[in-house]
Parts: sequence; structure tokens; C-alpha cells
Amino acid sequence: MAGKESPLKRLRERVREAALNRPGVYRMTGSGGVVIYVGKSKRIRTRLLGYFRAKRGQKAWRSIREASTVEWEYVPSEFASLLRELELIKRLRPPYNVQRKRDALYSFLKLSAGPAPRLQVVRRVNDEPGTYFGPFRGGERIVEAVRELNDVLQLRDCRSGTPIHFADQAELFAVERSALCPRHELRRCLAPCAGGCTEHEYRERVARARGFLNGEGDEPVLELEKRMISAAERLQFELAASLRNRLQRLQLLRTEFLDLRATIDQLSFLYPVPGVEGDHRIYAIRNGYVRAVYPAPETATERRSLLAAAAEHYRQPEPPGEIPSRQRIDEMLVVAHWFRTRPEELERVYRPDAWSEIPLAEALDDLALA
Repeated sequence: MAGKESPLKRLRERVREAALNRPGVYRMTGSGGVVIYVGKSKRIRTRLLGYFRAKRGQKAWRSIREASTVEWEYVPSEFASLLRELELIKRLRPPYNVQRKRDALYSFLKLSAGPAPRLQVVRRVNDEPGTYFGPFRGGERIVEAVRELNDVLQLRDCRSGTPIHFADQAELFAVERSALCPRHELRRCLAPCAGGCTEHEYRERVARARGFLNGEGDEPVLELEKRMISAAERLQFELAASLRNRLQRLQLLRTEFLDLRATIDQLSFLYPVPGVEGDHRIYAIRNGYVRAVYPAPETATERRSLLAAAAEHYRQPEPPGEIPSRQRIDEMLVVAHWFRTRPEELERVYRPDAWSEIPLAEALDDLALA
């Protein structure tokens, strides 16, 4: 027992002697030099000493006893520690950092790459080619809504490896092909697997889907409304009711998207964050993630230079629903959570029409963390 406690005691003494109560990020390294856990705190010393007081069986108790070394680095603020922790977790993939619980709350829409893109619901954003939209709350109801969007626009939903044969695709020998699923007969798929459409026709439907998801078109909704009204006029009430349910699912997707868009649009501003020992920083946040970080300006001239540089990050318009990378969606969720749980921080941000009022470093001194 003593042999196990001696290394633990040495770790505790090192933390007591060297760690300061400043914002930072810490890493626990196990045998073989593998980082087993990454954490953050606005008071590093207090947080690390808490591990040595953890009760037997708790995750903190297990992780500190498996750690051979504990290292830490200081950052200027709690917000900076949040971003640095995320960066290290994504890069090092520590086994004790379980998948964040928020991941299970969201789903994403993926428009795949390739000659006949598919639109599908996925739980994770990965680095495979394609365009992602989201995040969306809900699981099965989003799946149903995307199924309706695929049906209305007649996009394929078959497996990714299905061979594609467009009608205008040149072939040495003419081959008569049949659609590989019944959706084509039900007029819910253009059947690019069987030459049921040209590549241009299919791409045009994909463009409509992208426009709908980017909030630029209502054609899928209008098409279902037209069918529903027509069915009711023909006294086909059962069909009309079915179309009404399909329309409601599609409208749900639109509502989810508009809510997302409103949230993301609000997360675009310059965010001054006071830091320890005068290390104040200005974060250029656009569509929910950090585009650049600048030191707080000391003079009016430095402020003008900062604003000119920041303007480059906001110059080009971006579709608010598209996600450029897996790293970005994780950061977007972290940033959104930060401001959602700290609404008072939104009172300190500066939107483009107020950039000229960005405070100089001296004005942030009184707000700096202790």
C-alpha cells in the first residue's frame, strides 16, 4: 500500500508547492507517457488538490492514482481555458475524457460528396467529404423530416456504394437498368442508379435541398401544401391527412433550422475578455466559433489596426447552417454553452455597429480575474 501512496504523495506535494490559483488547463499522464485526462479550472491549485481528496471509486480518485505525472499551463482567463481544454482533448484523445454528454442531444444533416449526393441524419461530424448542417435537437423526428425532404425532392437514400448511372452518361453498350428500390415507382426518387435522370437534373434537386437548409427556399414545403390542397379538393381526405402529417414534419425541420440560424447569427461579435496580469484579449467570434484572438489594444491606433484585421473575418457572407469542420462544431457548442449559461457576458460583447467602442486594455484592468 505504501508503494502506491508514495508517488501520490509526491504528486500532491508538487501541486502544493508549485501550482497557483490561476485559470489554466492540466494534463494527467499515465504509464508510458500517455495523457489519460485533460481538465480545466479557473483556479488550478484548488482544482488539482481536490483530486487528492476524492472518495474511493470516483473518477477523480481513479484518474489521480493512475497518473504518473500532472502538468498544467496557465491561460489568461476561464474562457481561454475552455477553448484550450477543447483543443487538447481533440488532439490527445485522453481515455478518461468521455464523449461529452451534449453530443447525444444533437444530430446533424450531412449532404455527401460524389456524383449523386445523399442527404442523411448523422450523430457525429467527421472529416469525410461533404457538407454538414446543424446542430439540430431531436433524433427520430429529425430523421422523419429529412425523409420527407428526400421524398419531396426525390433524392436517393440508398447506401453510399450504390453504382450511379445518369441518363446522359456515355456508355459503350446500351444497358437497360431497373431502379434498385421501390421509391422510384412511388415518385420519391429520381433513380440515378438506373438512368432515371441526368446529372444536371439531380444536381438541381440537390441545390434545392441546400437552399432549403440554408433558409433560402420554401419549395419543398410549397410542393407538399399544393398536393395536400389538391387531395382535399378531390375529396381524398385520407391522402390529404397523410400529406398534412408529412408537411408538419417538414415544417418542423424548417422551424428547427430557423431557430438554429437565429442562435448562430447572435453569436457574431468581438468579445473583450479581461485576463490575469493584464493579459486581456479580444476574441473575434463569428457564427459561434473563434476566428481570431487579439491582445487588447493599448492605444487608439492599435484599436484601429485590430478592427481592420477583425473586419477580414466578417467580410464574406457565410451560410449560417453549414459546418466547415468537426473541430468547429465542437467549438461552436462550447461557445454557445458559455454564453447561454452566462447571459451577463453577452452584455459585454461588441457587434459591428459598436466596434469603435471596443475598450482599451486599461479599461479592462478593473475587470481582470484575481
